[in-house]
Amino acid sequence: MSVDITVLNPRTDADEWNRYVERSDGTNPFFRAEALRLQAEDTGTRAHLLAGFKGQEAVGLFPVFEYTKGPITGVFSPAPRSWSCYLGPATLNVDKLKQRKADRRISRFLEGALEWIDEEISPQYSKFVAAEFDDVRPFVWNDYDVTPGYTYVVDLEGDESELLDRFSSDARSNVRNADEDTYVVEEGDGVDVERIVDQVANRYENQGRAFHLSPEFARSAYETLPDGAIRPYVCRSDGEFLGGILVVESETTRYRWQGGVKPDIDVDLPINDLLDWTVMRDGLREGLERYDLVGAGVPSINRYKAKFNPRLETTYEITAGAFGLDLVIDQYRKLQ
Repeated sequence: MSVDITVLNPRTDADEWNRYVERSDGTNPFFRAEALRLQAEDTGTRAHLLAGFKGQEAVGLFPVFEYTKGPITGVFSPAPRSWSCYLGPATLNVDKLKQRKADRRISRFLEGALEWIDEEISPQYSKFVAAEFDDVRPFVWNDYDVTPGYTYVVDLEGDESELLDRFSSDARSNVRNADEDTYVVEEGDGVDVERIVDQVANRYENQGRAFHLSPEFARSAYETLPDGAIRPYVCRSDGEFLGGILVVESETTRYRWQGGVKPDIDVDLPINDLLDWTVMRDGLREGLERYDLVGAGVPSINRYKAKFNPRLETTYEITAGAFGLDLVIDQYRKLQ
């Protein structure tokens, strides 16, 4: 039996789509219908929620964003320059299958989704970024270019002492020797969400680098998604905000979405070590399995992330169409 592709509406079919998202092991809160609506509004795109069905059983999800400006049409997942966590395709109800049947079902789902994209949108350029999705062969078979990327993941195993003991010696020392009377690390609120994004934006600006995530989008996501989906961890001293990390949380994983940059002022505290440790410790206490540090492609940042003894996982950038057209689309966005 073939896999049929159905397009769900992010507003009227939100409850149905979210039920499938919650049943898939390869999704995160940015797959939810309300997050997809926010991404579309923020980036001037149109969201298409592609769901694959084998009979009445949902087998795959693939949210894509259509961008049209002038003569250019592109398809993205996540939306272009949205700075959202991973999207791309995700599967459900395939773990119970034998490998041969699972391969066939995934292939038919992706081929159906790609056929729908070609027939209904006919993009000149496509770009998808996938994680927690290993079988990208159907993209290769359909003449997409697949480039591996990497992220670091810390397994939240054992007790708190065992987790900390796996850190590097300097990270362990920073956590254990920090004077607890001089700081507090806690979950903040919507104002702190904006503070964290502003701090990251300032860091990028000081380095002469572009940063497209708006504080308003991040706060809207915090306020719109279910409680706990986005957690703003902040470090304060004498009530003053020093730094923070925006954590995205799924059923099994915490994602280090934004933050953790060098603080704006000089302080005698290992702020980011304390933030990351608290995020991991709390995740361990809550029974989560993984802490995804979201990226392992920048050597200077990798040296910091490697302190937590992560393992390397592969992500994928999947593209098709004219080389550089994503940059042209970005220029169109700046002119709006």
